Amino acid sequence: MKTKPDFNRLKQALRHEEPDCLPLAEALVAYEIQSLFLGKKVTDSDLESQVEFWVQAGYDFIPLTVGMMSPGEITKESSIFGVVQKVLRKNKDTEEIIPWNIEEKGIISTPEDYDQFPWEEAAKLDFSKFYEVQPFLPNKMKIIACSGKIFTLTWMLMGFQNFCLSLYLQEELVRKVFQKIGEIQLQGAKKLLEIPNIEGLWVVDDLSYGSGPMIDPKFFRKYLFQWYEELASICREKDLLFIFHSDGNVWQILEDLISIGFEAIHPIDPTSMDINEVKRKVGNKVGIIGNIHTDLLATGTSEEVQELTKKRIREIAPGGGYALGSGNSVPNWARFENYQSMRKTALEYGIYPIKI
Repeated sequence: MKTKPDFNRLKQALRHEEPDCLPLAEALVAYEIQSLFLGKKVTDSDLESQVEFWVQAGYDFIPLTVGMMSPGEITKESSIFGVVQKVLRKNKDTEEIIPWNIEEKGIISTPEDYDQFPWEEAAKLDFSKFYEVQPFLPNKMKIIACSGKIFTLTWMLMGFQNFCLSLYLQEELVRKVFQKIGEIQLQGAKKLLEIPNIEGLWVVDDLSYGSGPMIDPKFFRKYLFQWYEELASICREKDLLFIFHSDGNVWQILEDLISIGFEAIHPIDPTSMDINEVKRKVGNKVGIIGNIHTDLLATGTSEEVQELTKKRIREIAPGGGYALGSGNSVPNWARFENYQSMRKTALEYGIYPIKI
């Protein structure tokens, strides 16, 4: 069982080598779970306790978010939330939160809406946590920056229904929104290069439903993937791990993601993809992260979680190319004992060479 963080462990594993043991990897563990683990309250601003959690729980890195939107739902902490509220409150005498209709019309429906949107304010990204966390990082523990919501923010700002119609009726408007958001996220990634101890970029951008891509993949290839390629170039330049997250079934675009240069795909959604089939088909072309079903963490027993974790270690870990984690994230509604079962099983049985 490993006792000290070492980011090279994760790097080796995802690049298809066998390190000393199987690494754990999550883009998000809810603060409620972190608090239960440490026996004290952990908050968004308490970076020292967050590092303490990630170290003691057996991870080789801490994930920190930079960009216009945090992983998961649209929270008040996401920088885009405040910008959108200012737009919605324009000419209204209220401080109350105004609903942001992301399903239908959104707030950018016309070229005039695009021109009036406060893009300069949206581009003000906060990097303070990346500097503040530095004194707490132990030797060989690194940071993975989570960013890259380019597709998600484009359709949310336009409203999904309006966005889908605009792909055919207002393509120039769609192109401009993709362009602007891509530029902002890319500039944010470039600024990361100035910050010490960042060793990976985790692009979090859901592209698929359980049945397949949310839109025709031709539009991803036309408007989105070029930005991922720019991010890939930055990562290659600095030898940063380059990881991609999308829920759902990504079979139709998996080869695109590999060609772009992603070194690992997360989480191989267990509700819609077979991780064993993915491993057979991709071989050593890309690493795999995750796949322990989040619903099982919430509703299963510790014994069921242990058995599934052992199965993933036995079938996916040999030869490297795998980091174990949840099938999405570890939410506050996961059972703490099940999270502990997944984590402890990985640390106990994930010793190379795999013998279970």
